[in-house]
Amino acid sequence: MCGIAGFMADDASAGVHPDDDAAVKRMLDCIAHRGPDAEGIWRAPGVVLGHRRLAIIDLSADGNQPIANEDGAVTAVVNGEIYDFEPIREALAAKGHTLRSRSDSEVVLHLWEDLGEGFVQRIHGMFALALWDARRRALVLARDRSGKKPLFYRRTRRGLAFASELHALVRAFPEERPPVDLGAVDEYLSLQYVPAPRTVYQGIYKLPAATLAVIAPGESPSPRRYWSRPCGETLGATEDELASELRGLLDGAVRRRMVADVPLGAFLSGGVDSSVIVALMARASTRPVKTFSIGFPDADDSELRYARLVAARYSTDHHELVVAPEMTSVLQGIVEHHGEPFGDSSAVASWYLARMTREHVTVSLSGDASDENFAGYKRYNPARLSSVFDRLPSPARPAVQWAMEQAGRAIHPDVVALARSLDGGDAGRYLALLGHFTAADKQRLYGPAMAGVDAGTTQRRFASLLASSRAPDRLRRLLDLDFETYLSDDINAKVDIAAMSHALEVRCPFLDTAVVEFAARLPSRVQSRWRAKHLLRKAVVDLVPGEILHRSKRGFGLPLKRWMTRDLGPMARDLLLDRTARERGVLAPAAVEALFADLDAGRGGADRLWTLLVLETWFRAFMDGGP
Repeated sequence: MCGIAGFMADDASAGVHPDDDAAVKRMLDCIAHRGPDAEGIWRAPGVVLGHRRLAIIDLSADGNQPIANEDGAVTAVVNGEIYDFEPIREALAAKGHTLRSRSDSEVVLHLWEDLGEGFVQRIHGMFALALWDARRRALVLARDRSGKKPLFYRRTRRGLAFASELHALVRAFPEERPPVDLGAVDEYLSLQYVPAPRTVYQGIYKLPAATLAVIAPGESPSPRRYWSRPCGETLGATEDELASELRGLLDGAVRRRMVADVPLGAFLSGGVDSSVIVALMARASTRPVKTFSIGFPDADDSELRYARLVAARYSTDHHELVVAPEMTSVLQGIVEHHGEPFGDSSAVASWYLARMTREHVTVSLSGDASDENFAGYKRYNPARLSSVFDRLPSPARPAVQWAMEQAGRAIHPDVVALARSLDGGDAGRYLALLGHFTAADKQRLYGPAMAGVDAGTTQRRFASLLASSRAPDRLRRLLDLDFETYLSDDINAKVDIAAMSHALEVRCPFLDTAVVEFAARLPSRVQSRWRAKHLLRKAVVDLVPGEILHRSKRGFGLPLKRWMTRDLGPMARDLLLDRTARERGVLAPAAVEALFADLDAGRGGADRLWTLLVLETWFRAFMDGGP
């Protein structure tokens, strides 16, 4: 796991301008935390490739990057891990290729030579890479199937620049400050993240997950998708057979991710997913697994005691920390490293967990992505219930909608949100369940600067993705949607920034290609019944303590209300309601004051104010006299 950056000039005959060469060095300085072990820069006419290394496999200097093939015609920088590199190495050597290191990244060069653009379908792992082919005069950018590793790019006055983190592309070109994309701000307020390919800046883009771009000098990238979750024939085996197959796939995924030349451990939250990973690691390891858990004072639902159950069962070398976070500094750190607004408050927990874990190991496995594969979120159930509404005669629907909204007031806010959105199609319904500010909310919230911003973009984005899904039923289409949006742009982005800010590599067995493709073809009847992740629970029933296995899913126990009323309360009011914020004109002061009044009166809203606080903190850090 590392950081990459580079530049390709529009006019290769003129070479790279000294200012652009210096910009690559500035980008590497911006992402030095991702790779503290080595720095490398490679230059050729019209091209500069840069790399910051976090040494994981082949710790010698032979594994440093950039790396080139035998005759120097192909050069690459790779961020991530190729899990199936050993059989690929053997096959390449048998074909006569010379490999100069034991690094997993080196196989990329020779696969490109043999397979061209098809090379990316041959590798399995988490990666973002850039490759320069001198013969073709082309730059290749590619990103892994689930978007585990990030890659951003932008055009400048003289060419194309790319980097592993967004802020590097902003700060490396101070004379070309990009304007804010207010449409992206609107999407952020809906989702708490900016969905790919957008960023919060005009003219800077995320390379979407599972895409490849081959770019000639002077061109702009046109990414093409090389992989999607399969939608072939639904698996038809018995439930017991499917559970057994899943167990074997997970065991293999964990074992592949335990290959490292540095200390390795696992996050352990106390939920089913991380408990499964730790259990399989313990069975595959000859020494106690190092496990790491974190909690917060005054958290509503600490899972530390459940983590201890797993740690005791598998005799792990367990480490835990109850932390009273320095909220002002961690908020600044999260905003600085993301480089754009990112409002998922669990980023705070991820940040501290990664910092503690890095004190003991360099690589950690995690249980992320189980929910997106095996229908673990509660929102899938009410979303599927909407199919009943669709079968009702049209005259009966308004009355049912009204009754559902009234009942929802006593049951759960999600039911109210769903009832109000039932006539909005699957995209509108689902956005109502997971969105943070609705279109009506934003109409009240927006100041004059947001006048004319299209507040329907996110719903149309969701509708387009649902329509393009080839899955045969509603649940699996929603899983496809989450895999392409929430997983890539929220979960994976959060974990990458938290981990790499502390030079920690995080590997996710639930994102193994074989596991993902298996889960995508499961019949809905075994995915989720009265309890989420039915098949997964059945597959690991002997691995996880019953007290954990039969618990309902819970989010991380974060004392967000306390943070927003005590730790961050005064600062949040000052930032969101001072003269600078008012003159910016993005948010209407009266609407912000109403949110604080709701919080003070115990009517909730801490998550919404956190979302706004992150946005204003980003404006101060990057737009008000920055970067």
